[in-house]
Parts: sequence; C-alpha cells; structure tokens
Amino acid sequence: MLAVKGRFRDHVAFCAGTTNLQANAALHHWVNEQLPSLNISCCGPLTLTPLAGDAGFRNYYRLNTEPSLIAVDAPPTTEKNEVFVSLASLLREHGVHAPSVLATDYDRGFLLQEDLGDQQLLGLLNTDSVDALYGEVLTDLLRIQQINTKTLDLPHYDQPLLRQEMDLFSDWFVPQLLGHTLTEPEIALIEHTFAQLEALAAEQPKVLVHRDFHSRNLMIRDGLAPGIVDFQDGVVGPLTYDLVSLLRDCYIRWPQERVERWALAYGNMAVEVGLMRPVTRETFLRWFDWMGLQRHIKVLGIFSRLHLRDGKDGYLQDLPLVLRYTLEIASSYSELLPFADWIKTTLVPLAKQQDWYRDYRSAGN
Repeated sequence: MLAVKGRFRDHVAFCAGTTNLQANAALHHWVNEQLPSLNISCCGPLTLTPLAGDAGFRNYYRLNTEPSLIAVDAPPTTEKNEVFVSLASLLREHGVHAPSVLATDYDRGFLLQEDLGDQQLLGLLNTDSVDALYGEVLTDLLRIQQINTKTLDLPHYDQPLLRQEMDLFSDWFVPQLLGHTLTEPEIALIEHTFAQLEALAAEQPKVLVHRDFHSRNLMIRDGLAPGIVDFQDGVVGPLTYDLVSLLRDCYIRWPQERVERWALAYGNMAVEVGLMRPVTRETFLRWFDWMGLQRHIKVLGIFSRLHLRDGKDGYLQDLPLVLRYTLEIASSYSELLPFADWIKTTLVPLAKQQDWYRDYRSAGN
C-alpha cells in the first residue's frame, strides 16, 4: 500500500513539474506583455524567481522590476482567482493592506500583483514583540469584520461546511495517517462532538472570515501596515474564527493566560464597534475555544492530506502542536471530555509510532 502511494506521489510530482515548466514560460511571456502598459521597467531582462509556495496549488514568482512585483500562476481549475481579486479590492477600500492586483488573465490563472515582501509575522514574534505586533494585526481584523457582509457573494460557514471540514479528520488523519479503522461507537462519539461544535458556532455573530488569518499570511514591513494575503477562501462566518486562528496559531504557541487576555480584549473591542452584543466572559471564551477546536480538528485532517496526497511533508512537523491544542481544549470542557479521552487512549499511541511524532504536551514550548 505504501509503495502504491509513493508511486502515485512521484507521478503527481513529475506531472506537476512538467506543467510548471510550461506555465513558467507562458507566464513569463504574459508578464512581458503587461509591463509596458503599466509603465513598469525591468532591471535587465525579465526574470521570474520562484518563491516558497503555500498549501494550495499556486506558484509565486518575484520579478526584477521597479517596483518589485509578484507574478502568480494559480490554476483556474483549483484556485478562486476572481474571488481573490474582488476581496483584495474590497479589503483595500476598507483600509486593509491586501496586495494591489495590476493585471489578470483568469482563463490561464495568471495574476500580476504588488510585492508585500518576505517578512512573515511568524519570524518576528517573540515574548517582547508579540503584544505590539498582535495589536496591529488585530486592528486590521476589526476592520475586516466591520465590512458589510450583506453585499458579499461568499459561501456561509454553515453546518454543512463546518462538517465537511471536520470530516477531513475522520477521512485523512485517523484512517490514512494513523491507520485506525473507526468503530461504530467511535463514529457516534465523533458525530456527537462535531454536532456540539457546529451548534455553538451557529450562536456567534457572523462576519467576513479570512479563514487562514495566521502568522504565515501576515506580512510585516517597516513603517507600513501589515500586508494580508491568502484570503481567497473567505466566507461569512463566526466572529471568533479568525481570532482563534491567530491566537492559537498552528505554527506558534503562547501561554493560555495571554491568549485569553488577548481574546477578551478583542471581544470588548467588537462590542464597542457594534459587531456583537455584550456577553459574559465565559460565553465568549467558550465561543473562542470551541471554534478553535473545530479548526484544529480540521487542520489535523488537512495537514495529513497535504502529506499523503500532495507530497507536502513539511506540515507533519506541526501536527504535535495542533494535537496539543485539540486535547487541551477538549479536556477543559465536560461535554467534550469523552472525545479527548478517546484521542488520548486510542489515537495518541498510534501517533507515537509515526516518524513525525514528538510529545504533544510540550509542542510549541
């Protein structure tokens, strides 16, 4: 079975590589055609320097232009390019620094956009810097959430979509990564847990949700507002989703007391600007915690799929921290405790047999 997966992955990688070579040449030609009308010149012959990709199928290239620009090859069969361009314009209208898009070819999936630099928020975060940096990006999040969603033609983060995401845990993490076949009682436990999380998500005020608002999608530039990218999967959904994506980031962890303080401070700001009615501290933290649990259950599945299906093995190293978040929150609420106990007794022993595993209890320290 493993050999078959390996051959499949090698075949996919070969095909993708061939396609990328062809797309690179076509993209190079297309960019050359766009630059004169934009009155942008190159420092010598046009070059496209590949940049690190993301979890999607987009490929990014930095151009040797003045000013520096980014060319994007985003296959229209998999990527939501028109949504990206539309949301980029909308965010900029509301004072959020999304990249300006200078040219598009939707048929081929080519974009030419502003270069927001290489400095991700993640690389600047430490105990001393985090308060100020999070203050900046949370101010932008408040701007995003104040956008009127009634005018947006976006999917809603409703029960079917939430369930579809959490099912990735049952489809990829449990059976395919860990090799465990779910029993009927286990399926019932999972279904009950997911239903509880969906019900609490439905209670929250609905806002524009970036859906991947974390430290690798926030670009920091000296003297300028943070740059925000990777928002093409935006939806209308629960107010705490992006908040918990940032504060319980899959790539960095902060002490619980600091996370709660930041979350509650944001909740107070949301009340002040009219995004939500006043609620108790316990209610808001329950919204926040359970929304984060839904996200981390989903991410366990997504990171497994990125490894098994797409050959993106780097995400495996982040699984222990996501597992830690999952167990910390599920263990903190009596309603969710059976789910936490099942993961500890059944799944953690299987995870310990994996090469990527390290003690989840200290992950992120």
